Amino acid sequence: MRLNSRRTWIALAVVVAAGAALLAFRGRDKEVQYQTTTVDRGDIVDVVGATGTLQAVTTVQVGSQVSGTVDSLGADFNSRVKKDQVVARLETSTFDARLSQARANLVAARANVEKAKSTVADTKQKYERAKELSAQQLLPEADLETAKSNYDGAVAALQGAVAAVSQSAASVQQAQVDLTHTVIRAPIDGVVVARNVDVGQTVAASLQAPVLFVIANDLSHMQVNASIDEADVGRVRTGEDVTFHVDAYPNETFTGRVEQVRLQPITVQNVVTYNTLIAVDNPGGRLMPGMTATVSVIVQRRDNVLRLPAAALRFRPEGWQPGGGRRAGAGASGAPPASMATGGAAATGGSPAAAVASGPEAAAGGGRGPRGGGGAGGGPGGAGRWAGRGAMGGAGWEGRGPGGPGAGGPGGGGRPAVVFVPGPDGKPKAQPIRTGINDGQWVEVVSGLDEGAPIITGTGDGAARAGGPRPGASAGTNPFAPQPQRRTRG
Repeated sequence: MRLNSRRTWIALAVVVAAGAALLAFRGRDKEVQYQTTTVDRGDIVDVVGATGTLQAVTTVQVGSQVSGTVDSLGADFNSRVKKDQVVARLETSTFDARLSQARANLVAARANVEKAKSTVADTKQKYERAKELSAQQLLPEADLETAKSNYDGAVAALQGAVAAVSQSAASVQQAQVDLTHTVIRAPIDGVVVARNVDVGQTVAASLQAPVLFVIANDLSHMQVNASIDEADVGRVRTGEDVTFHVDAYPNETFTGRVEQVRLQPITVQNVVTYNTLIAVDNPGGRLMPGMTATVSVIVQRRDNVLRLPAAALRFRPEGWQPGGGRRAGAGASGAPPASMATGGAAATGGSPAAAVASGPEAAAGGGRGPRGGGGAGGGPGGAGRWAGRGAMGGAGWEGRGPGGPGAGGPGGGGRPAVVFVPGPDGKPKAQPIRTGINDGQWVEVVSGLDEGAPIITGTGDGAARAGGPRPGASAGTNPFAPQPQRRTRG
């Protein structure tokens, strides 16, 4: 019994080993299925995304300079008004009484002047007579001094009366101005966007002028006040075209132009942004103040250029090594070796093998790489984005830079990269190329591939790994880039 049991276990072990060997052999001979696409022509738009608020170019708050009770209103919400048009009136009885009192005081002051003039004339005559009598030794010296003192007092009283007239006249003028201020007029042509008072309401202007109306100058021309992140503001320039959407019209795209990038930083919870004003035409009046706009500033654009999906730049066949070798254990989208991070020979126009070595880092992004450019005419790249913020440049995933993530346009040389095309034996073959701008989804092909050329973007079982965005990679500020999905906590 013990011998038969031992033989049974040995037989089972042999069968299991044979089955495992057979499965391994079949898995090794199984042909890998590759997903392919072709190089086509299309538009590539590199944008900086932001959010902002629509507002009128000029908004004026209309207030009252005097206190009183609102007697009537000449404008309401959405009323179109002209400059100097009456929009409200205050009750005037108090101001009429003040004006009448001021005028009466002015009349009294003028009468006092006439009385003072008469007194001056009388005291002057007495003083002259006293001087004659004093010269003849007929009047004591004390009486002469008294006459002179009376005359001087009368002259001073006349000067005071004249000053009182001026003061009373100023009071009349002030009362007239206050009465004029009971009529509230529109300071500009525009539309009333807010009314803060009703008839019968009391307004108090003792400390500051209360706001009665808010008038927007011209809603046919508006502006978007957008907040641009500090990582992107260096690429935004005055005059660049802008597209934006508002929730009120989700299927429509509106256009504008960058008018001003303000230098004053705004810091909220350690996030620094810069206000950017975008001029917008609104001839139909469909856009309204206060609407939230999702803005895309077009910093670079290529129309009808050769392009390929960014997934093709990230694909690497199993076991592939720079220079054409293969190594075991590498996945279809595994991280490239450290030797690929420099891109030395490729960045300086070296051999195709060297260009292949620089492909994943120079074209597909990752960590830190050299700045954009590299070709004759290629603009300098700038700080890029990788998992939030990085220093990647060139045509990499979400490469960012003032000179563009690439080669400065057709004929500019481009940035070296590598893709894989189906070889004669059906296996992936490395193809060095040069790339231009990148919007995160599409990459411009400057040279190395023709229109219609097939390229590999992934494998049948690993397409999601090779074709989609890298885990943790931020779509940055590009609304055209694929957005990573978030997991919800249960």
